Amino acid sequence: MIRFEGVSKVYPDGTRAVEGLDLEIEEGSFTVLVGPSGCGKTTSMRMINRMVAPSSGRVLVNGRDVAGIRPVSLRLGIGYVLQNAGLFPHRTVADNVAAVLRLKGDSRRTGRTKALAAMERVGLEAALAERYPAQLSGGQIQRVGVARALAADPPILLMDEPFSAVDPIVRDGLQRQMLDLQAQLGKTIVMVTHDIDEALLLGDRIAVMAPGGVLAQHADARTVLTRPADEFVASLVAKDRGFRALSFAPLAGIDPVPLPAAGSDGAIDLGTLAPGWSLELEHAGASGERRGSWRAPDGTALRVTGSVSRADTLRKALDAVLASPHGLALVLDPGVPPAVVNLALLTPLLTPSPGVATGGVSGGRP
Repeated sequence: MIRFEGVSKVYPDGTRAVEGLDLEIEEGSFTVLVGPSGCGKTTSMRMINRMVAPSSGRVLVNGRDVAGIRPVSLRLGIGYVLQNAGLFPHRTVADNVAAVLRLKGDSRRTGRTKALAAMERVGLEAALAERYPAQLSGGQIQRVGVARALAADPPILLMDEPFSAVDPIVRDGLQRQMLDLQAQLGKTIVMVTHDIDEALLLGDRIAVMAPGGVLAQHADARTVLTRPADEFVASLVAKDRGFRALSFAPLAGIDPVPLPAAGSDGAIDLGTLAPGWSLELEHAGASGERRGSWRAPDGTALRVTGSVSRADTLRKALDAVLASPHGLALVLDPGVPPAVVNLALLTPLLTPSPGVATGGVSGGRP
Protein backbone atom coordinates (compact mmCIF):
# COMPACT_ATOMS: atom_id res chain seq x y z
CA MET A 1 0.00 0.00 0.00
CA ILE A 2 1.11 3.54 -0.78
CA ARG A 3 -0.11 6.42 1.38
CA PHE A 4 0.30 10.18 1.10
CA GLU A 5 -0.28 11.91 4.44
CA GLY A 6 -0.68 15.69 4.28
CA VAL A 7 1.94 15.95 1.53
CA SER A 8 2.82 19.36 0.10
CA LYS A 9 5.57 20.47 -2.26
CA VAL A 10 6.66 24.10 -2.51
CA TYR A 11 9.67 25.03 -4.63
CA PRO A 12 12.20 27.73 -3.59
CA ASP A 13 10.62 30.27 -5.94
CA GLY A 14 7.30 29.87 -4.14
CA THR A 15 5.65 27.64 -6.74
CA ARG A 16 3.20 25.36 -4.97
CA ALA A 17 3.14 22.05 -6.86
CA VAL A 18 1.20 19.89 -4.40
CA GLU A 19 -1.05 21.02 -1.57
CA GLY A 20 -2.06 18.88 1.41
CA LEU A 21 -2.33 15.60 -0.47
CA ASP A 22 -4.01 12.77 1.42
CA LEU A 23 -4.25 9.71 -0.81
CA GLU A 24 -4.27 5.96 -0.22
CA ILE A 25 -3.35 3.60 -3.05
CA GLU A 26 -4.37 0.02 -2.41
CA GLU A 27 -2.02 -2.89 -3.01
CA GLY A 28 -2.63 -4.50 -6.40
CA SER A 29 -4.65 -1.57 -7.73
CA PHE A 30 -4.17 0.44 -10.92
CA THR A 31 -4.40 4.10 -9.88
CA VAL A 32 -4.22 6.87 -12.46
CA LEU A 33 -3.34 10.47 -11.59
CA VAL A 34 -4.97 12.72 -14.16
CA GLY A 35 -5.27 16.46 -14.60
CA PRO A 36 -4.06 19.45 -16.62
CA SER A 37 -0.42 20.48 -16.96
CA GLY A 38 1.06 21.87 -13.76
CA CYS A 39 -1.42 20.22 -11.40
CA GLY A 40 1.24 18.25 -9.51
CA LYS A 41 0.39 14.76 -10.75
CA THR A 42 3.93 13.87 -11.89
CA THR A 43 5.46 15.56 -8.84
CA SER A 44 3.22 13.46 -6.60
CA MET A 45 4.15 10.22 -8.34
CA ARG A 46 7.87 11.00 -8.22
CA MET A 47 7.67 11.42 -4.45
CA ILE A 48 6.97 7.68 -4.19
CA ASN A 49 10.50 6.75 -5.32
CA ARG A 50 12.14 9.84 -3.78
CA MET A 51 12.93 11.53 -7.07
CA VAL A 52 11.17 14.51 -5.50
CA ALA A 53 11.21 15.22 -1.77
CA PRO A 54 8.05 16.62 -0.14
CA SER A 55 8.26 19.96 1.65
CA SER A 56 5.95 18.61 4.34
CA GLY A 57 3.97 15.48 5.05
CA ARG A 58 4.91 11.84 4.55
CA VAL A 59 4.84 9.26 1.77
CA LEU A 60 4.63 5.69 3.05
CA VAL A 61 5.17 2.45 1.14
CA ASN A 62 3.93 -0.62 3.01
CA GLY A 63 3.88 1.42 6.20
CA ARG A 64 7.46 2.74 5.90
CA ASP A 65 8.21 6.41 5.38
CA VAL A 66 10.22 6.52 2.15
CA ALA A 67 12.30 9.35 3.63
CA GLY A 68 13.94 6.71 5.82
CA ILE A 69 14.79 4.33 2.96
CA ARG A 70 18.00 4.68 0.96
CA PRO A 71 17.03 6.03 -2.49
CA VAL A 72 18.89 3.33 -4.42
CA SER A 73 17.36 0.50 -2.38
CA LEU A 74 13.91 2.05 -2.74
CA ARG A 75 14.18 2.54 -6.50
CA LEU A 76 15.52 -0.95 -7.19
CA GLY A 77 12.23 -2.27 -5.82
CA ILE A 78 10.02 0.01 -7.92
CA GLY A 79 9.58 -0.30 -11.68
CA TYR A 80 9.57 2.98 -13.59
CA VAL A 81 8.27 3.54 -17.13
CA LEU A 82 9.17 6.91 -18.63
CA GLN A 83 7.61 8.91 -21.44
CA ASN A 84 9.59 8.00 -24.59
CA ALA A 85 10.90 5.01 -22.58
CA GLY A 86 14.26 6.60 -21.61
CA LEU A 87 16.32 3.79 -23.12
CA PHE A 88 20.11 3.77 -23.33
CA PRO A 89 20.80 4.40 -27.04
CA HIS A 90 24.16 2.58 -27.00
CA ARG A 91 22.75 -0.62 -25.51
CA THR A 92 20.80 -3.40 -27.20
CA VAL A 93 17.19 -4.11 -26.36
CA ALA A 94 18.19 -7.10 -24.22
CA ASP A 95 20.77 -5.06 -22.31
CA ASN A 96 18.27 -2.24 -21.75
CA VAL A 97 15.69 -4.65 -20.36
CA ALA A 98 18.31 -6.32 -18.14
CA ALA A 99 19.68 -3.02 -16.77
CA VAL A 100 17.93 -3.16 -13.39
CA LEU A 101 18.59 -6.89 -13.08
CA ARG A 102 22.31 -6.29 -13.48
CA LEU A 103 22.20 -3.49 -10.91
CA LYS A 104 20.55 -5.90 -8.49
CA GLY A 105 23.40 -8.38 -8.91
CA ASP A 106 22.17 -10.86 -11.51
CA SER A 107 24.82 -12.36 -13.77
CA ARG A 108 24.84 -11.41 -17.42
CA ARG A 109 23.43 -14.82 -18.37
CA THR A 110 20.67 -14.73 -15.76
CA GLY A 111 19.86 -11.14 -16.63
CA ARG A 112 19.53 -11.99 -20.30
CA THR A 113 17.28 -14.96 -19.58
CA LYS A 114 14.96 -12.84 -17.45
CA ALA A 115 15.10 -10.01 -20.01
CA LEU A 116 13.98 -12.33 -22.81
CA ALA A 117 11.13 -13.57 -20.62
CA ALA A 118 10.05 -9.99 -19.91
CA MET A 119 10.22 -9.16 -23.62
CA GLU A 120 7.97 -12.10 -24.43
CA ARG A 121 5.52 -11.00 -21.74
CA VAL A 122 5.03 -7.60 -23.39
CA GLY A 123 4.82 -8.99 -26.92
CA LEU A 124 8.37 -8.35 -28.16
CA GLU A 125 9.95 -11.02 -30.35
CA ALA A 126 13.29 -12.47 -29.26
CA ALA A 127 14.69 -11.45 -32.66
CA LEU A 128 14.62 -7.83 -31.45
CA ALA A 129 16.98 -8.55 -28.54
CA GLU A 130 20.13 -7.47 -30.40
CA ARG A 131 18.66 -4.36 -31.98
CA TYR A 132 19.31 -0.86 -30.70
CA PRO A 133 16.59 1.67 -29.75
CA ALA A 134 17.12 3.66 -32.97
CA GLN A 135 16.12 0.55 -34.93
CA LEU A 136 12.74 0.22 -33.23
CA SER A 137 9.29 1.66 -33.86
CA GLY A 138 7.64 3.92 -31.30
CA GLY A 139 5.42 1.12 -30.04
CA GLN A 140 8.37 -1.25 -29.71
CA ILE A 141 10.33 1.35 -27.74
CA GLN A 142 7.49 1.73 -25.25
CA ARG A 143 7.19 -2.04 -24.89
CA VAL A 144 10.92 -2.22 -24.13
CA GLY A 145 10.38 0.39 -21.42
CA VAL A 146 7.57 -1.66 -19.88
CA ALA A 147 9.64 -4.86 -20.14
CA ARG A 148 12.56 -3.19 -18.36
CA ALA A 149 10.29 -2.02 -15.55
CA LEU A 150 8.80 -5.50 -15.11
CA ALA A 151 11.96 -7.59 -15.57
CA ALA A 152 12.97 -7.55 -11.90
CA ASP A 153 9.37 -8.33 -10.84
CA PRO A 154 8.88 -5.24 -8.62
CA PRO A 155 5.66 -5.05 -6.58
CA ILE A 156 5.17 -1.38 -7.54
CA LEU A 157 5.19 0.11 -11.03
CA LEU A 158 5.28 3.86 -11.74
CA MET A 159 4.32 5.04 -15.24
CA ASP A 160 4.87 8.64 -16.36
CA GLU A 161 2.68 9.28 -19.43
CA PRO A 162 4.08 6.12 -21.04
CA PHE A 163 1.91 6.08 -24.16
CA SER A 164 1.61 9.78 -24.99
CA ALA A 165 4.33 9.80 -27.67
CA VAL A 166 2.86 7.08 -29.92
CA ASP A 167 0.09 7.27 -32.50
CA PRO A 168 -3.52 6.46 -31.51
CA ILE A 169 -3.59 2.97 -33.04
CA VAL A 170 -0.37 1.90 -31.30
CA ARG A 171 -1.53 3.58 -28.09
CA ASP A 172 -4.76 1.58 -28.09
CA GLY A 173 -2.84 -1.67 -28.45
CA LEU A 174 -0.43 -0.74 -25.65
CA GLN A 175 -3.27 0.22 -23.33
CA ARG A 176 -5.10 -3.06 -23.93
CA GLN A 177 -1.89 -4.99 -23.37
CA MET A 178 -1.30 -3.11 -20.12
CA LEU A 179 -4.73 -4.20 -18.87
CA ASP A 180 -3.92 -7.81 -19.77
CA LEU A 181 -0.57 -7.63 -17.97
CA GLN A 182 -2.17 -6.17 -14.86
CA ALA A 183 -4.78 -8.93 -14.85
CA GLN A 184 -1.94 -11.48 -14.92
CA LEU A 185 0.55 -9.83 -12.57
CA GLY A 186 -1.53 -7.81 -10.08
CA LYS A 187 1.07 -5.07 -9.55
CA THR A 188 0.43 -1.87 -7.63
CA ILE A 189 0.49 0.59 -10.53
CA VAL A 190 0.54 4.37 -10.30
CA MET A 191 0.26 6.08 -13.66
CA VAL A 192 0.27 9.72 -14.70
CA THR A 193 -1.65 10.96 -17.74
CA HIS A 194 -3.33 14.11 -18.99
CA ASP A 195 -5.73 12.01 -21.10
CA ILE A 196 -9.02 11.46 -19.28
CA ASP A 197 -10.04 8.71 -21.72
CA GLU A 198 -6.85 6.80 -20.92
CA ALA A 199 -7.49 7.25 -17.20
CA LEU A 200 -11.05 5.95 -17.50
CA LEU A 201 -9.92 2.94 -19.53
CA LEU A 202 -7.01 1.85 -17.36
CA GLY A 203 -7.68 2.97 -13.81
CA ASP A 204 -9.29 0.93 -11.05
CA ARG A 205 -9.17 4.23 -9.20
CA ILE A 206 -8.70 7.72 -10.59
CA ALA A 207 -7.15 10.61 -8.68
CA VAL A 208 -8.16 13.87 -10.35
CA MET A 209 -5.66 16.64 -9.61
CA ALA A 210 -6.74 20.27 -9.89
CA PRO A 211 -4.52 23.32 -10.53
CA GLY A 212 -2.50 24.15 -7.44
CA GLY A 213 -1.81 20.49 -6.70
CA VAL A 214 -5.12 19.86 -4.95
CA LEU A 215 -6.78 16.44 -5.06
CA ALA A 216 -10.24 17.12 -6.48
CA GLN A 217 -11.60 13.57 -6.46
CA HIS A 218 -10.39 10.03 -5.82
CA ALA A 219 -12.85 7.40 -6.98
CA ASP A 220 -13.51 4.63 -9.46
CA ALA A 221 -14.11 5.58 -13.09
CA ARG A 222 -17.87 5.15 -12.90
CA THR A 223 -18.15 7.53 -9.96
CA VAL A 224 -15.93 10.15 -11.60
CA LEU A 225 -18.17 10.07 -14.67
CA THR A 226 -21.56 9.91 -13.02
CA ARG A 227 -20.87 11.78 -9.76
CA PRO A 228 -18.06 14.29 -10.35
CA ALA A 229 -17.06 15.87 -7.04
CA ASP A 230 -17.15 19.46 -8.29
CA GLU A 231 -17.38 21.66 -11.36
CA PHE A 232 -13.67 21.21 -12.14
CA VAL A 233 -13.98 17.42 -12.34
CA ALA A 234 -17.19 17.77 -14.34
CA SER A 235 -15.44 20.04 -16.84
CA LEU A 236 -12.54 17.59 -17.16
CA VAL A 237 -14.84 14.73 -18.13
CA ALA A 238 -17.50 16.89 -19.80
CA LYS A 239 -16.90 15.70 -23.37
CA ASP A 240 -19.21 12.73 -24.04
CA ARG A 241 -19.56 12.18 -20.28
CA GLY A 242 -22.95 10.56 -20.58
CA PHE A 243 -21.86 8.25 -23.40
CA ARG A 244 -18.66 7.28 -21.56
CA ALA A 245 -20.72 6.37 -18.49
CA LEU A 246 -22.47 3.70 -20.55
CA SER A 247 -19.21 1.73 -20.38
CA PHE A 248 -20.09 0.99 -16.74
CA ALA A 249 -23.77 0.21 -17.31
CA PRO A 250 -24.48 -3.54 -17.73
CA LEU A 251 -26.55 -4.90 -20.58
CA ALA A 252 -28.11 -7.33 -18.11
CA GLY A 253 -31.67 -6.39 -17.28
CA ILE A 254 -33.11 -6.64 -20.75
CA ASP A 255 -34.25 -9.73 -22.62
CA PRO A 256 -32.77 -9.94 -26.12
CA VAL A 257 -35.16 -11.13 -28.81
CA PRO A 258 -34.41 -14.80 -29.60
CA LEU A 259 -34.01 -15.65 -33.26
CA PRO A 260 -35.85 -18.53 -34.95
CA ALA A 261 -34.09 -21.69 -36.07
CA ALA A 262 -32.20 -21.63 -39.34
CA GLY A 263 -34.00 -22.67 -42.49
CA SER A 264 -32.99 -25.44 -44.87
CA ASP A 265 -30.49 -23.09 -46.50
CA GLY A 266 -28.79 -22.44 -43.16
CA ALA A 267 -30.03 -18.84 -42.95
CA ILE A 268 -32.03 -17.33 -40.09
CA ASP A 269 -34.84 -15.10 -41.35
CA LEU A 270 -35.00 -11.87 -39.31
CA GLY A 271 -38.67 -11.45 -40.22
CA THR A 272 -40.34 -8.24 -39.06
CA LEU A 273 -37.25 -7.22 -37.06
CA ALA A 274 -35.49 -6.41 -40.34
CA PRO A 275 -37.68 -7.29 -43.35
CA GLY A 276 -35.78 -9.01 -46.14
CA TRP A 277 -32.64 -9.56 -44.05
CA SER A 278 -31.26 -12.86 -42.79
CA LEU A 279 -28.35 -14.10 -40.69
CA GLU A 280 -25.89 -16.87 -41.46
CA LEU A 281 -23.84 -18.29 -38.57
CA GLU A 282 -20.75 -20.48 -38.71
CA HIS A 283 -18.42 -22.00 -36.12
CA ALA A 284 -14.81 -20.83 -36.49
CA GLY A 285 -11.66 -22.46 -35.14
CA ALA A 286 -11.14 -25.17 -32.54
CA SER A 287 -12.89 -23.08 -29.89
CA GLY A 288 -16.15 -23.25 -31.82
CA GLU A 289 -16.57 -19.47 -31.72
CA ARG A 290 -19.61 -18.40 -33.71
CA ARG A 291 -19.25 -15.82 -36.43
CA GLY A 292 -21.98 -14.37 -38.57
CA SER A 293 -22.84 -12.59 -41.78
CA TRP A 294 -25.90 -10.50 -42.50
CA ARG A 295 -27.57 -11.21 -45.84
CA ALA A 296 -29.18 -8.11 -47.36
CA PRO A 297 -32.41 -8.20 -49.39
CA ASP A 298 -30.35 -7.96 -52.60
CA GLY A 299 -28.22 -10.95 -51.55
CA THR A 300 -25.15 -8.99 -50.44
CA ALA A 301 -23.30 -10.62 -47.53
CA LEU A 302 -22.01 -8.30 -44.79
CA ARG A 303 -19.78 -9.64 -42.03
CA VAL A 304 -21.12 -9.07 -38.50
CA THR A 305 -18.40 -6.91 -36.96
CA GLY A 306 -19.95 -6.01 -33.61
CA SER A 307 -21.68 -8.89 -31.83
CA VAL A 308 -22.18 -8.60 -28.07
CA SER A 309 -22.87 -10.90 -25.14
CA ARG A 310 -25.20 -10.51 -22.18
CA ALA A 311 -22.13 -9.77 -20.04
CA ASP A 312 -21.18 -6.74 -22.13
CA THR A 313 -21.84 -3.09 -21.39
CA LEU A 314 -24.62 -0.88 -22.62
CA ARG A 315 -22.09 1.24 -24.50
CA LYS A 316 -20.86 -1.74 -26.51
CA ALA A 317 -24.41 -2.83 -27.30
CA LEU A 318 -25.44 0.66 -28.35
CA ASP A 319 -22.37 0.99 -30.54
CA ALA A 320 -23.18 -2.36 -32.19
CA VAL A 321 -26.77 -1.27 -32.84
CA LEU A 322 -25.70 2.02 -34.40
CA ALA A 323 -23.04 0.29 -36.54
CA SER A 324 -25.46 -2.35 -37.79
CA PRO A 325 -26.88 -1.97 -41.33
CA HIS A 326 -30.43 -2.58 -40.06
CA GLY A 327 -30.36 -1.46 -36.42
CA LEU A 328 -29.98 -4.90 -34.84
CA ALA A 329 -27.04 -6.02 -32.72
CA LEU A 330 -26.34 -9.74 -32.64
CA VAL A 331 -26.18 -11.25 -29.13
CA LEU A 332 -24.06 -14.40 -28.84
CA ASP A 333 -23.50 -16.31 -25.60
CA PRO A 334 -22.01 -19.80 -25.20
CA GLY A 335 -24.66 -22.50 -25.15
CA VAL A 336 -27.50 -20.05 -25.83
CA PRO A 337 -29.37 -19.63 -29.13
CA PRO A 338 -28.57 -16.37 -30.98
CA ALA A 339 -30.63 -13.29 -30.23
CA VAL A 340 -30.71 -9.60 -31.13
CA VAL A 341 -31.27 -6.24 -29.45
CA ASN A 342 -32.32 -2.97 -31.03
CA LEU A 343 -32.57 0.66 -29.98
CA ALA A 344 -36.11 0.21 -28.65
CA LEU A 345 -34.87 -2.37 -26.14
CA LEU A 346 -31.86 -0.30 -25.08
CA THR A 347 -33.59 3.06 -24.70
CA PRO A 348 -35.16 2.36 -21.26
CA LEU A 349 -31.64 1.77 -19.90
CA LEU A 350 -30.35 5.14 -21.09
CA THR A 351 -30.84 7.02 -17.82
CA PRO A 352 -29.61 10.60 -17.31
CA SER A 353 -26.52 11.29 -15.21
CA PRO A 354 -27.33 12.51 -11.67
CA GLY A 355 -24.97 15.46 -12.13
CA VAL A 356 -22.30 17.04 -9.96
CA ALA A 357 -21.91 15.82 -6.38
CA THR A 358 -21.84 18.21 -3.48
CA GLY A 359 -18.45 18.03 -1.77
CA GLY A 360 -15.91 15.35 -1.00
CA VAL A 361 -13.13 13.74 -2.97
CA SER A 362 -13.89 10.08 -2.34
CA GLY A 363 -16.12 7.72 -4.20
CA GLY A 364 -17.03 4.12 -3.64
CA ARG A 365 -16.62 1.26 -6.05
CA PRO A 366 -19.63 0.49 -8.27
